[in-house]
Amino acid sequence: MTKTRIAAAALAVLGLVAAACGGTTTPTPTASSAASAAATTQPTVTKTLNIGFTNSQSGAQQVASTKQTEGIKLWVDQVTKAGGIKLKDGTVLMPKLTFYDDGSATDRVQQLYTKLINDDKVDFLLSPYSSGLVKAAAVVSEQNGKVMITAGGADDATMEQGFQNTYQVYSPGSKYLTGAIDAMLKLDPTIKKVAIINEKDSFSVSVVTAAKPYAVSKGLSVVFEQSYDTGTTDFGPFINQLIAAAPDAVIGGGHLVDGSALAKTLFEKKVNARFVSLLVAPPEPTFKDIGDGAQFIVGPSQWEIPVKYNSDTAKALGIPYFGIASDQFTSAYQAMFNAPPSYHSAGGYAAGLVLQRALEDAGSTDPAKVKASLDKTDIMTFFGRTKFSTDQKTHGKQIAHDMVYIQWQKGSDGKLASQVVWPTEAKTADLQLKK
Repeated sequence: MTKTRIAAAALAVLGLVAAACGGTTTPTPTASSAASAAATTQPTVTKTLNIGFTNSQSGAQQVASTKQTEGIKLWVDQVTKAGGIKLKDGTVLMPKLTFYDDGSATDRVQQLYTKLINDDKVDFLLSPYSSGLVKAAAVVSEQNGKVMITAGGADDATMEQGFQNTYQVYSPGSKYLTGAIDAMLKLDPTIKKVAIINEKDSFSVSVVTAAKPYAVSKGLSVVFEQSYDTGTTDFGPFINQLIAAAPDAVIGGGHLVDGSALAKTLFEKKVNARFVSLLVAPPEPTFKDIGDGAQFIVGPSQWEIPVKYNSDTAKALGIPYFGIASDQFTSAYQAMFNAPPSYHSAGGYAAGLVLQRALEDAGSTDPAKVKASLDKTDIMTFFGRTKFSTDQKTHGKQIAHDMVYIQWQKGSDGKLASQVVWPTEAKTADLQLKK
């Protein structure tokens, strides 16, 4: 090994030590590494990037929130192994996560985000999971001028308040069921009557508020409407009314627990709707645990394993591709957590990726420069396209990411499997109607 290579190896070791300590300048090279020093215009400075958020280690959002957190952890793990986030001036940022259990409670979210900002002195924020909790966190981040990247929050209302520091990775709720209606009518234009059943939370309400007029505009008649309280799992009080309305299709839902219970009830009560599309629950791998009640259920998803966004997709759109490929994400997640990723997992990773790209593009951790980078972001990642509104009222709202739709179908082996059925260019199977 030459003296130059020995010196370079020594510098690499010193860089790792600096990463562990944070904020340390690499020592001046010795004479034997003069060649390497000449190529370096500025000394490397390694700093800790403190990223804060809350997750639901308990409460109604525990399952999806855990998946989202796992995605974030995978992103940090990969960035760390790659030597950190490298800025143009030679600064290397080593990400550190600071997070607490919010118990799926909005008041606790606000307390903890205040703590993250004032006590933990985090540099940037990621969001909790679920629109209600994201909204609570956004109020705190905006009041304190902290940049927050949100995953797990699709509520339109949150992103229509003129916020300046909050950026939404997910497609907004207004897009969640419109694609399902398109897919349904493409397969069977004779469907005419639709029932809407939804949770009363802000996210679910925003979804059906957009879906109802869209359904009517497509010639559908809304023959039944019912909303239910968060946490509901007994749908008996209105199921007979639903059956009497004889809908061809049922759309709505809310989150994992209630959505799973609703799908199971529709099956057990033999509701004869040919098409059912519910929010949040169907894309979760555990949805199949309800058994035959899962068959034929369609769910909107932010991302699914079979959907392949890549550099060619980006090139066709004239935008840059950033980060790893979809299959690399899936295999890395599987290896780390011994389970397949859900779209919640992908969303958590994507939130970190978007922050990383903004930091690299800005070349700084200065919030104003990072915000300027986010405002002009238009990129493709394994998660899909990301672009934010810069209008005053809807600033930070996601305007480019597209939904995909899955359906639980039985294969020739009689086992339930999740298939991508819409859009047609991404499908792994044809959409099926219940007979």
